[in-house]
Amino acid sequence: MQHEILNRPSYGLLEVTLGAGESIVSDSGAMAWMSANVRTKTAARGGILSGLKRKLLSGESFFQNTYSVESGTGRVAFAPGPAGDIVAHELDGDLLLEKGAYLASTEGVTVDSKWSGLRGFFNEGLFVLRCTGRGLLFFHAYGEILEIEVDGQYTVDNGFAVAWEPQLEYRLTKARKIRSFLFSDQILLRFQGRGKLWVQSRSPGAMANWVHPFRRVQRRND
Repeated sequence: MQHEILNRPSYGLLEVTLGAGESIVSDSGAMAWMSANVRTKTAARGGILSGLKRKLLSGESFFQNTYSVESGTGRVAFAPGPAGDIVAHELDGDLLLEKGAYLASTEGVTVDSKWSGLRGFFNEGLFVLRCTGRGLLFFHAYGEILEIEVDGQYTVDNGFAVAWEPQLEYRLTKARKIRSFLFSDQILLRFQGRGKLWVQSRSPGAMANWVHPFRRVQRRND
């Protein structure tokens, strides 16, 4: 299987070329276009229980689509919802993702919800995604994705963490020292250990806060 990530980092698009007998899995709704000889199979991968956990606990799709070709070569493209980067990661074991970051993977990779163990909300939820297995994993974010080698302690604003290796310990805290009467407490993720961490250069929450004052407000006499 060959792949190419186009238009990065601002508007990442994943295009995959499949040979005979090859396949790739994605969440439903991620496919942008595909050639006529690509076949699609929709199923709750891992069974109904895994599908329910993905849907109810982390907001992912209950069903996932598998794309394959029987002969020749075929192309299929995947476009994430937010405008941002895509990373191709060679998975051999586990990787934790923020909910909504999964885009696609080869069939050797399974995606499930995991209790975060945090005393608070992690990106509007108590669950993260756990990707397990061996194969190629594609995840995305809002803005550019930066890879960080953590050796010791590292602190990230809660809205900027995208993915991290499971050997990193993490906990959710509040930056109480910056509290003021104008701003609420900043929620921080504190990582400890040695491993890789991926962060995004923009925060969806910060973007929503910036847009909020410009929203159209309906007047009573409208």
